[in-house]
Amino acid sequence: QDWRKRGTPFQSCVSLQQEAPRPLNVLCDETGRTTLTSCDFNLRSLQPDPRLENLLQHVSVEDFERQNEEARRANRHAELFALYPAMDEEDAVEIRPVPDCPKEHLGNRILVKLQTLKFDIEIEPLFACIALYDVKERKKISENFHCDLNSEQFKGFLRSHTPCIDSSSQARSAVFSVTYPSSDIYLVVKIEKVLQQGEIGDCAEPYMILKESEGGKSKEKVEKLKAQAESFCQRLGRYRMPFAWAPISLTNFFNFSTLEREMSETESLNGNRKGTTGDRRTTMLQARRLSERSLNSEDNYAVSNFKATTLTVNTFIKQEGDRLSDEDLFKFLTDYKRSSSLQRRVKSIPGSLKLEISPASEVLSCCLTPELLQVKPFPENRSRPQKEILEFPVREVYVPHTVYRNLLYVYPQRLNFANRLASARNITIKIQFMCGEDATCAMPIIFGKSSGPEFLQEMYTAITYHNKSPDFYEEVKIKLPAKLTEKHHLLFTFYHISCQPKQGACVETLLGYSWLPILLNDRLQTGHYCLPVALDKLPLNYSMHSPEKVPSQSPPIKWVEGHKGVFNVEVQAVSSIHTQDNHLEKFFTLCHSLESQVTFPIRLMEQKITEATLEHELKLSIICLNSSRLEPLVLFLHLVLEKLFQLAVKPMVIAGQTANFSQFAFESVVAIVNSLHNSKDLSKDQHGRNCLLASYVYYVFRLPEPQRDIARLGILVSRYYTFGRTTAVSVGSRLLQSRVMSCSNPDIHGTQTATDEEVKNIMSSKVREEKKHFHEELALQMVVSTGMVRETVFKYAWFFFELLIKSMAQYVHNMDKQDTLRRSRFSDRFKDDITTIVNVVTSEIAALLVKAQKETEHAEKINISLAFFLYDLLSLMDRGFVFNLIRHYCNQLSNKLNTLPTLISMRLEFLRILCSHEHYLNLNLFFMTSVSAPASPSPSLSSQVGITQSDQKIASMFDLSADYRQQHFLAGLLFTELAAALDTEAEGKAISAVHSLLSSHDLDRRCLKPEVKVKIAALYLPLVGIILDALPQLYDFTEARSGKGRTGSPDEDQESTNAINQSVAWAIAGNQFNLIRSSGAPLSSLPYKQYNTLSPDTTRNLLICFLWIMKNAEQSLIRKWIADLPSMQLNRILDLLFICVSCFEYKGKQSSDKVSTQVLQKSRDVKARLEEALLRGEGARGEMMKRCRTPAGNDRFPGLNENLRWRKEQTQWRQANERLDKTKAELDQEALISGNLATEANLIILDMQENIIQASSAVDCKDNLLGGVLKVLVNSLSCDQSTTYLTHCFATLRALIAKFGDLLFEEEMEQCADLCQRVLHHCSSSIDITRIQACATLYLLMRHSFSSISNFARVKMQVTMSLASLVGKSSDFNEEYLRRSLRTILAYAEEDMDMQPTLFPVQVKELLRNLNSILSDTVKMREFQEDPEMLMDLMYRIAKGYQTSPDLRLTWLQNMAEKHAKKKCYTEAAMCLVHAAALVAEYLSMLEDHKYLPVGSVSFQNISSNVLEESAVSDDILSPDEDGICSGRYFSESGLVGLLEQAAELFSTGGLYETVNEVYKIVIPILEAHRDFRKLTSTHSKLQKAFDSIINKGQKRMFGTYFRVGFYGSKFGDLDEQEFVYKEPAITKLPEISHRLEGFYGQCFGEDAVEVIKDSTPVDRSKLHPNKAYIQITFVEPYFDEYEMKDRVTYFEKNFSLRRFMYTTPFTLDGRPRGDLREQYKRNTILTTMHAFPYVKTRINVIQKEEFILTPIEVAIEDMQKKTLELAVATNQEPPDAKMLQMVLQGSVGATVNQGPLEVAQVFLAEIPADPKLYRHHNKLRLCFKEFIMRCGEAVEKNKRLITADQREYQLELKKNYNKLKENLRPMIERKIPELYKPIVKVHSTTRDSFRNSSFKKYEAHSSQNI
Repeated sequence: QDWRKRGTPFQSCVSLQQEAPRPLNVLCDETGRTTLTSCDFNLRSLQPDPRLENLLQHVSVEDFERQNEEARRANRHAELFALYPAMDEEDAVEIRPVPDCPKEHLGNRILVKLQTLKFDIEIEPLFACIALYDVKERKKISENFHCDLNSEQFKGFLRSHTPCIDSSSQARSAVFSVTYPSSDIYLVVKIEKVLQQGEIGDCAEPYMILKESEGGKSKEKVEKLKAQAESFCQRLGRYRMPFAWAPISLTNFFNFSTLEREMSETESLNGNRKGTTGDRRTTMLQARRLSERSLNSEDNYAVSNFKATTLTVNTFIKQEGDRLSDEDLFKFLTDYKRSSSLQRRVKSIPGSLKLEISPASEVLSCCLTPELLQVKPFPENRSRPQKEILEFPVREVYVPHTVYRNLLYVYPQRLNFANRLASARNITIKIQFMCGEDATCAMPIIFGKSSGPEFLQEMYTAITYHNKSPDFYEEVKIKLPAKLTEKHHLLFTFYHISCQPKQGACVETLLGYSWLPILLNDRLQTGHYCLPVALDKLPLNYSMHSPEKVPSQSPPIKWVEGHKGVFNVEVQAVSSIHTQDNHLEKFFTLCHSLESQVTFPIRLMEQKITEATLEHELKLSIICLNSSRLEPLVLFLHLVLEKLFQLAVKPMVIAGQTANFSQFAFESVVAIVNSLHNSKDLSKDQHGRNCLLASYVYYVFRLPEPQRDIARLGILVSRYYTFGRTTAVSVGSRLLQSRVMSCSNPDIHGTQTATDEEVKNIMSSKVREEKKHFHEELALQMVVSTGMVRETVFKYAWFFFELLIKSMAQYVHNMDKQDTLRRSRFSDRFKDDITTIVNVVTSEIAALLVKAQKETEHAEKINISLAFFLYDLLSLMDRGFVFNLIRHYCNQLSNKLNTLPTLISMRLEFLRILCSHEHYLNLNLFFMTSVSAPASPSPSLSSQVGITQSDQKIASMFDLSADYRQQHFLAGLLFTELAAALDTEAEGKAISAVHSLLSSHDLDRRCLKPEVKVKIAALYLPLVGIILDALPQLYDFTEARSGKGRTGSPDEDQESTNAINQSVAWAIAGNQFNLIRSSGAPLSSLPYKQYNTLSPDTTRNLLICFLWIMKNAEQSLIRKWIADLPSMQLNRILDLLFICVSCFEYKGKQSSDKVSTQVLQKSRDVKARLEEALLRGEGARGEMMKRCRTPAGNDRFPGLNENLRWRKEQTQWRQANERLDKTKAELDQEALISGNLATEANLIILDMQENIIQASSAVDCKDNLLGGVLKVLVNSLSCDQSTTYLTHCFATLRALIAKFGDLLFEEEMEQCADLCQRVLHHCSSSIDITRIQACATLYLLMRHSFSSISNFARVKMQVTMSLASLVGKSSDFNEEYLRRSLRTILAYAEEDMDMQPTLFPVQVKELLRNLNSILSDTVKMREFQEDPEMLMDLMYRIAKGYQTSPDLRLTWLQNMAEKHAKKKCYTEAAMCLVHAAALVAEYLSMLEDHKYLPVGSVSFQNISSNVLEESAVSDDILSPDEDGICSGRYFSESGLVGLLEQAAELFSTGGLYETVNEVYKIVIPILEAHRDFRKLTSTHSKLQKAFDSIINKGQKRMFGTYFRVGFYGSKFGDLDEQEFVYKEPAITKLPEISHRLEGFYGQCFGEDAVEVIKDSTPVDRSKLHPNKAYIQITFVEPYFDEYEMKDRVTYFEKNFSLRRFMYTTPFTLDGRPRGDLREQYKRNTILTTMHAFPYVKTRINVIQKEEFILTPIEVAIEDMQKKTLELAVATNQEPPDAKMLQMVLQGSVGATVNQGPLEVAQVFLAEIPADPKLYRHHNKLRLCFKEFIMRCGEAVEKNKRLITADQREYQLELKKNYNKLKENLRPMIERKIPELYKPIVKVHSTTRDSFRNSSFKKYEAHSSQNI
């Protein structure tokens, strides 16, 4: 390639690419710029892109616009909000969470499958039993699971004892449930065998010593043992004995990483939780865990998702007869956990038990409940079922009963027959559940064990051989009869079992009896009992008494040990029938006595209750209900509330008198509600509602009925036996019908599902009219309540409101009042009560808000409850009545509250909930939005607008008028609140309310038709007015993108890509929106008001609402509105569109979730549908999104929440990691959605601009409207856009050029320049479509500019500048594509027949050649991309080459500034801008002579002496009148100020605060002349900041570090023997720059070929290797002559405007660098650079080099002067620094170093030199020593004053050394050279004061003498 050079001398430069070593590219130094015709690259060799067919055809502007519009309207997304990320549900106050359906409680479930049990010998059947134990809590936490793993052969041994084998007893898999996982839970396997003669140890011994595999004698023994076992089995097969056991820790099966968090959350289940109970995370977790029957893999996260694990237990611990109790077991387990060495201390039996542990899946096939009921699905043919094992949780679980469970567990524990006769040795207990005293009365309700019947009549405990006081570990599980009587009892029969067969003897010997009545005073007996044992047959009616209190009999009963308790037994019940709580028991018993025919008196525990006392006792029991324990109260909550509600409405006749329990029942309900809410153990939802109560109202509550009929009982039973676990929808969810979906709108039909049979039953028979209605009674009680009750009612108003609503809905349904007029559905008295309630609650809210902060939260909750209440009333009562309530609410709050933000916030939440009503649109009479009511169902607005509406009417449609508020009540209220909220902190709430409303309309299936959407949009038109008024408050995304703050001052960080150029542009604009407007009223001239700026998210939400209205409103209506708007308003609309463009810019995959925190739904089907919907763009999207975002109606559609796309509660605790959780497909999906959103939003903006253009052209083009439209279009082109949008945008641009071409080129110069740059940028696009469109637009722009003014020099200049700017800044810029675009434009020019006769084609070609040459520069810049210095040199050269073209030079200077700023070289960046400003100043001074303007570049000398370069632009080169020259926006006063302000900012960032002052000295006169006081204020504040920084930072500032870099070697080409001074960042060490340059050039030439010369001595070329590249780097310091130092006083002055630098090289005459004092010479080298630092580059050529050589004595003088100066500084330092002083003193007089100064004196002062030429030096050194010793003395004295007591000795030592040194030096100091003091000696006039030159001459003379 032909490398060209423009103008000035230039150093060669280097390029690097990351490849193998290669020759270095060098820019040869040529002079003169080659002509433009010699293009580096021939464009014609390229293939042009396809041309747009109709570009050059003559089409009328109207047709063109119409075609564009048709194209734009095709294939658009119907629903904008389907593309917009859903709102965070945290904000969505209107979403009333659907409570969980009441379900049976299950904890974390694990499935344990027992597979095989084998021992070394197999001789007999063995039986396994497993259960869970919690060691820490010392509690058995599950019932037993029995399993038979024996072979068929061994099962055969027992056949005679097994009447039948039910399939349920053959289970080998158990599902355990653990609510509170911990590392202390063990699975304990116990193994029993059939009873045989001998101790456990004797029976276990063969298992320990024999092995079947050994054969021989072992085998014989085994066979013998097997035969023995068979005989024992036949005789004693029904009895068992303990054998062995094994513990298995479950630690690995619970995820303990989540467990700590888990525990902090589940602690709340047992009252240990700290912190707020309202924590949603906790709440959701518990609510799900504690109320779900089916498990969800996501929710159930405490069980880690471990894979199924197979475990093998290889050793079993032998059971010990005297240590069988649970207490012993816990001791064993504790030891085992502590050491795992239990095996060493107890005997172990080798064996093998294989089991598999896995997480239990959601739905288990073939599963049995603890009651052995089948759970669906249950296949018929499956032989082995899986059993659910009942959990005994370690702490309370607060979940109401929802299944029928009535189980009794009996645990015989210990029997003491120690003093009994000898026969009682092998003791077993037969346990039976009797319904009478006859032997036949044993009930078959004891659950069997493995391989046997399902239910048994009796159960035997395992036997310990020869033990008179055995411990038992048996668990007897009994299925209690539903109805118990006094005859039911447990019977225990004690036997001795004979192990040895004796002739004729029975196996069992009866020892005695004991029993336990199951009821005591009608209450279930549970707990620990110690029972006496009777020896004889039991007397008649024994079961009526407890064994301890049997009345005396005849004959008397014989008791063991005289009626003492000798048998310990524990009985526990798990029952949904028996409350096991005194208060509840009493309440239910008394209620039962009211409802059923009972005979009085009734017995209640210890007391008898007659009919007369019944009312009193019942009232007492109602009051005491709340005193019952929380767990039973929760367990029986549904029943308790049902009974209380019945009592509230049902008048009772007791003893002939009517008793009224309403008030008592109501107060009891209130107390229960209060205690449930106050319990820290119970969960709440995000609205603070207790989850148990919420689910009760939602699913369970139904109107109290007059009597329990058969149907009702039937339902209850069916509820208890409904075990379909797969669906969460039980009977309760079908009660949703009771929340009747109102079908109030005749036009829109809600889908009415056929009422379910079950629901009909529950609703039961229609109620007779004469009884009290529950809703009326409830409302009355709420009104009349007082004191604490009243306070509680309103505190938890939500519950009573929901009860009211549900009872009203059921009443309407039961009484068939759906079709009655709403006004007459409810009584007037009831309406009065409702009005009173609403008024009282509103007052309560207002009262609470005045109180402390914590009460505000409380008030918010009540406020939300009230809103939901009125929301529900809208579906049931007359709308007018409810609207009145709403109005009262708003007025009442306004009157009572004067704190505006709180008031607005409360009313907003209230309105937001109301507006989320499913019939919100109808409530607002949206069909009335057109002027007259429509005749046809929905005629389009456009048909009516033109005819009936005056312009005034149209304008008022966009205002929030009184008429509007009256006609559209709720919308009017909401908009009023929104307008008020925008000035408060509540604006986010207001905007999100409107946003969620619009998104719900957009995605509502009922609103799919365009004509419906038009009407809805018309309803929201006033919002447009509100948004336009809020314009100054919107967050400006444009500035955010260009790294600027809202006020127009740039941020600290200058790194954003567009920082400099954009910022300068904004600075020129000078208005608060930074929107460039050439005429018209800029916004900055509006009255100044302090607005609170909205956040980005809030602004974005508001803007999407605006775009939705603009998209869906009638377009002709919008045009008419625009046509009548004043210019000011139109400009505001354009400003708004400008912000919209930046707001909805496509951000790509990385930030696709920037708006809010949502995670795309994991399930595949939703994602697939979403994708399909997006790509197809039809109604499926609406339907799917409707499902995602059903606002507030969620509680009406039970299934909806299952598949929410962004479901908050499921992602609550994953939000920190959610970004990581997303799969690539999900990120792609999000990017696809956000891309579609960006396209649609920008197309809506484009539609609006078209509307503005069309509307305004109708009424003549309004002033400067075109500029505003162009500005928005240019902004959209500068954002990332889709090809779809760009195609339409370019089409609009071409239409605009065709329509307003002349105006565009005359008036809108600045916009035109921006436009050129953006279009050129797209010409370099890699996407063909975009490139084709951009080329066509650029060509059209040129063509029109030529035809309108026949000379398009200005456009040529703008295009050229744009390209220069583009190549300088854009890193992703591709010159290959741009070249192709240039070729395409050339093709257009050649094909354009109309223009051929003109000069246009020639001018186009010339322009293209220019552009091509700029591209060549770019190629070179690419090559030097890796070498920053080389790159800057190249850019400098390019800028220099444009000296004759100020616009382009300015552009390149800005490009350089950009590059410097990116590298954080802020000072250099500022200098580039100062040069640019000087260029502008030169131009302005030629144009007009204003005193306040700088007189060209001369005025900038104080900032930098280099600026004078810019004065080269003289009159002969630059004619300001020539068209196209200096036409850029910077060539103006505001441009000059903008550049200088930017430079000042950069100087400030770079720490050159003094220069900031100099810059502002030029700026301030201009600002003063313009009376721009606001800018003057900020300028002076910046100056103050700069001066403060100088004062505070002073010497601490760090300026550059300088190095001399020399290049040697032919490899460097032109760089060979060149020297530069490099400016590096402060504190750069020599090794750093050395490493950088060595590394860089090593990559160029190869590491071996580069060598760094370590010293600074002159380089001898002859000693260098010819094929190597040498770099010499030396640290240099700024050098000043003595006269200069007078002016350079401050630290800054010594570091600014530097041209001379010095470095020192020590040497001796024989070539060594160092030698003795007598031989040590020094070379001082002074370098002068071409320009002064700081400059526009960081390296500058050295143009002059001076060397001075110091003789040894001169070196000594320099050293002594330095030391003396150090001493003086340390002595006089303020404040004094003792450490520093002592350090310097030590170096001067210290004993170890005094040889230093002393030796110098001895060498040079001992004798008077022979050579008279050295006299002066000798004398100077003597005087130096004189001063030195004086300074030492001062320092010693100063130190004396500074030292502390402990340093006295040190001071004495210093003083001694000082005196010694002084004595030694005195003779030498006092000896003068007499010749020097003779008066006749005259100093020769040529001798300079400086010794340097003379010494240099003397040295030369000296050396010549030596020669």
